[in-house]
Amino acid sequence: MLHHHLTPTPTPTSTPSAPTLVLAPSLGTTLAVWDAQLPYLSAHFDVVRWDLPGHGGSPASDLPPGRTPTVATLGALVLDLLDSLRVDTFAYAGISLGGAVGTWLAAHHPDRVESLALLCSSAHFGPPEPWRQRAESVRTKGVEDIGDGAPGRWFTAGFAAPQHLLADHHRVDPDAYAACCDILAGLDLRPDLARITAPTLVVAGRDDRSTPPAHARELADGIPDARLIELPRAGHLANVEQPEAVRDALLGHLAHNHPEPPEPLARLGEAARRSVLGDAHVDRALARTTPFTARFQDFITRYAWGEIWSGGTLDRRTRSAITLTALVAGGHKDELAPHVRGALRNGLSPEDIGEVLLQCAVYCSVPAANSAFAIAEREINAYHANEEEGEA
Repeated sequence: MLHHHLTPTPTPTSTPSAPTLVLAPSLGTTLAVWDAQLPYLSAHFDVVRWDLPGHGGSPASDLPPGRTPTVATLGALVLDLLDSLRVDTFAYAGISLGGAVGTWLAAHHPDRVESLALLCSSAHFGPPEPWRQRAESVRTKGVEDIGDGAPGRWFTAGFAAPQHLLADHHRVDPDAYAACCDILAGLDLRPDLARITAPTLVVAGRDDRSTPPAHARELADGIPDARLIELPRAGHLANVEQPEAVRDALLGHLAHNHPEPPEPLARLGEAARRSVLGDAHVDRALARTTPFTARFQDFITRYAWGEIWSGGTLDRRTRSAITLTALVAGGHKDELAPHVRGALRNGLSPEDIGEVLLQCAVYCSVPAANSAFAIAEREINAYHANEEEGEA
């Protein structure tokens, strides 16, 4: 059975249970490839992540012996997993080969796939011979050489590849990796695309060298009413390189097709708060909660983060700029520091933040802006230092 991890949604008992979302990986990665999106998606869904055979915790023996596997083989494994979890219908998001599995499922089991998101995927991954050559190379030499070349296949030049993803790649079972290459060699889902009825989002990395945007356009053109988003400065693992953009695209697509149950403010608020301020900051704040402050923490989560920050009129980038200005004007230095980091997460550059603070010097006061510049510079430097270490 495929190795999987189920992340249940913290849904109150008074509301309907959350829908299931299946997250699928790409060749050479594990369920960890979705770590950046998981906290936000799990605020809306019961999330099931799974590993390809021979990847992560999934045994290579999941692949049937004695015959060449196909994408239908992987699709059947996914359905077996969901049947064991008593999941009937589900939303599905997959990267590359994982996306191809979702395409097959949506075409052949339309009664089960409620919505579909395909990231940096394809209906046809090019001529079969290069995949067969890669399979033969891995069977004879192991995955080390292929793993060493992963950053060039996965990311744009200059992007620091997360070390844990590379380590996962080097641990993949060679025979299972080769079998997945054989699947890609024989894959052609183009005749199936018109059969898909699930609302579909296709996401492409504009700098993806493994599945260039033309592959995404073919998917979007072939699947009825599919939407296409192309992300700049994103390679093959776009959700790793542009985590916020992919997160927002997925939430927008999936939330439209799976409306929230009543009273979602606490769950929405916690997801928004973690998105802007980071898990570590929120965890510290919650750990300090006492019976005396519990209602205040609940108020902040539901009203400030669930009602205001999660509102759809202003984007989070604009909200961050407003918040920085208000904190400078009010002299709230302790609150300013985490919101500088939040502004970086929400897409403001250091130059943008400097421009906001410069305008504060005119309308708030020069001394207030002077203190704010010192705090912001410290937080920007710390943020980028942690980002280089994979901690931001």
